[in-house]
Amino acid sequence: WSSDVCSSDLAQPTVAFVAFRRRAREGKSSNFPGVLRSPAKGRFPVQLLHSRCAGLDVHKKSVSVCARIQQGNKTIIETAVFGTFTRDLERLRDWLSAHKVQQVAMESTGVFWIPVWNVLERAAAGFELLLINPQHAHALPGRKSDRMDSDRIAELHQYGLLRGSFIPPVEVRQLRDLTRRRTHLQQDRNRVVNRIARLLETVNIKL
Repeated sequence: WSSDVCSSDLAQPTVAFVAFRRRAREGKSSNFPGVLRSPAKGRFPVQLLHSRCAGLDVHKKSVSVCARIQQGNKTIIETAVFGTFTRDLERLRDWLSAHKVQQVAMESTGVFWIPVWNVLERAAAGFELLLINPQHAHALPGRKSDRMDSDRIAELHQYGLLRGSFIPPVEVRQLRDLTRRRTHLQQDRNRVVNRIARLLETVNIKL
């Protein structure tokens, strides 16, 4: 093939692909219409799975929560912000229970999600928790804020568009923590022993 033929053949699909992605993002593609768009506006319909659900945007010092409650054709949105101390997380638990929310989705942000998960998991309300990858919720275009993140998580969860990560039972998690801690202690011990041996070697002492 000549270089002219290759460049002309490859350039056209690239332009077409860019245009296709733009149409899909705007909901104008017949193959990949926009997400969460109502039939009333001539857009792609989705099925409502949870009439009451909540999304949590977890940070080090705060947890933004958005509850979406479906009443007929009307969606009621309730938002709040809580701290991350245990008493604050218990207030979050009571807030979710007061709004009769059962389905709760949250992001796996570092280790900050673990205290939130522990408090909600032990709640008598019996929440059904879902832990998601932050990249799945943030892949959609839009402005960023804690409230908008929690609202987006809640909306996607309401329509069953989130895929959760596997979280083992409490007993398995405790066993994992124990074995990992033992491994870390053994590694720390080996480093100290090797450091002492090197120090003794530098002063002509051999064991």
